[in-house]
Amino acid sequence: MSLGVLPYRSTPPIFQGKVSSPANKDLRVFHHHIYEFKKGIRNLILTTEKASSRGLIEQRLQNLNIDYVIHEVAPDKINVYFGAAECVNVVKTFNPKLNEITPEQDFMLGIMLGYDRVKQCARYMRILNNEIKLGKKPL
Repeated sequence: MSLGVLPYRSTPPIFQGKVSSPANKDLRVFHHHIYEFKKGIRNLILTTEKASSRGLIEQRLQNLNIDYVIHEVAPDKINVYFGAAECVNVVKTFNPKLNEITPEQDFMLGIMLGYDRVKQCARYMRILNNEIKLGKKPL
């Protein structure tokens, strides 16, 4: 009896289906992030998307019952945070302008997004030592 080789899947199952419209093609990374959240790989996602896709993004997250908050970055760009309600609720307390968050908020956001803890600690200390500039001073 020979064991067959399973076909390689180049895209997660969430991508199966129609990807023919330009809006869907633009949102491939967003859909991949949903896949990662649903699989438990991440608790919080931050993705920057076209502002014109906001309606599609909100509809998708609402349909999947995923907590989210959206901040305008520029007239044509938005930052979309989504994931565990506990994490999204913390993000809602932050200034929408990432260059104006406190060093402590910068640290917390990095940890919640799954960045390397040691590197986040080093970044935090560099911010406190004025080697990296943020818009606000430490608390």
